[in-house]
Amino acid sequence: MTKVSDVDIELQSLINTHEQPFVVIDRAYRIVAANQRYCETYGMTPEAIVGRHCHAVSHHSQRPCHENGEHCPHQALFARGEAVEVLHTHFHADDQPERTRIRGHRLRGATGELYLGEQLFPLEAEAGSECDAMQMVGQSPAFLACVDNLARVAESEASILLYGESGVGKELAARFIHARSNRAGTAFIVINCAAVPESLFESELFGHERGAFSGSSGQKKGLFELADGGTLFLDEVGEIPLGLQAKLLRVLETGEFRRVGGTQTLTANVRVVSATNRKLLDEVDAKRFRLDLYYRLAGIDVTLPPLRERAADLPALAAFLLKRLTGGQTACRLDPDALAALMAYDFPGNVRELRNLLQHAVLNCRDGVIRTSDLRLPAAAAAPQTAAPQPLQKLEQQHIQGLLDTHQGHRARVAAALGITERTLYRKLKRYGLS
Repeated sequence: MTKVSDVDIELQSLINTHEQPFVVIDRAYRIVAANQRYCETYGMTPEAIVGRHCHAVSHHSQRPCHENGEHCPHQALFARGEAVEVLHTHFHADDQPERTRIRGHRLRGATGELYLGEQLFPLEAEAGSECDAMQMVGQSPAFLACVDNLARVAESEASILLYGESGVGKELAARFIHARSNRAGTAFIVINCAAVPESLFESELFGHERGAFSGSSGQKKGLFELADGGTLFLDEVGEIPLGLQAKLLRVLETGEFRRVGGTQTLTANVRVVSATNRKLLDEVDAKRFRLDLYYRLAGIDVTLPPLRERAADLPALAAFLLKRLTGGQTACRLDPDALAALMAYDFPGNVRELRNLLQHAVLNCRDGVIRTSDLRLPAAAAAPQTAAPQPLQKLEQQHIQGLLDTHQGHRARVAAALGITERTLYRKLKRYGLS
């Protein structure tokens, strides 16, 4: 039983000053102290947490996280003497996942013993409920690194340019940035630059006065004005007409603008987040985009990974989408062959394409089970590859490995996702040489 000494009381007083969750762990993975924020995060009292293994509390796992393939701050400190910063997915008391940045600290006890101090920075914070759409589901290394990057840049007031293929979730990333920024709770205004005719673009962005042009029967505030104090998201920013780019540049530099047909100079304090699937510097070389506007928009640039680079997220992403598509009322799941087929597909349309495939499959499936024939995958993807066929066993092995990565090696969760018993899963792990 852990005995609280005078030194422990002093340590407790110290870690209670941390605004972020903070926990102290000994060489045997046991928690020796935790601040109130840490206890609140995992829904436990200090008495219930002290003495438990850290991985049992944060990962709901009986094994240390490094045994599940994660970069472990505990192992880094006690095996290599390094205090590291890593990304993990932790689980709350209700088993809900939360992406977390962990900063390790080297601590020494009164008699010289070594302890690990972990300071936790939840990446979603209170923004999770606003960012619950499909693309923000995932635990793969590529996805966690991207979310961590978005959380970091959100703290800046600089303009942000999001790069990514069509369908990766650039608007969702912009909403995530807004919800994590100092402007959270203010206006988040979206304009799809590709959907606005050139003749109306200036009016849409900056507004117009009555009689400014034919059909303008009243005054209209533009999106820039409506976004005052908040964030303006310029989607498909590479589509802004070249003739209007100089006007936008001036507004971004000065914060001043006039409505179309107006004489009064207005001001707005707006943070701009832009997105494109084009290489804007190539557009600059082609004389279709101004270099000075590019530098104004790309204060910080972030590239969002395509779905094929985060295939391990696909099972959880598909399950989340199916729940949304059925309203959470009707159970609908993918059978192993259908999921294996999705895992083997490249998804050029990314998450948007996955959602469309599943939407059709929900309508076509029988008994709430989606089979490969229900997915309507493109013929080239669904057809067998005669030159180099991939055995079903290989697909199953890849699928199980993906689930192991997604659930940090938690066998009960993997078995539940597969719809099999843990004993059956154990036999498959042994057969495929998976740990």
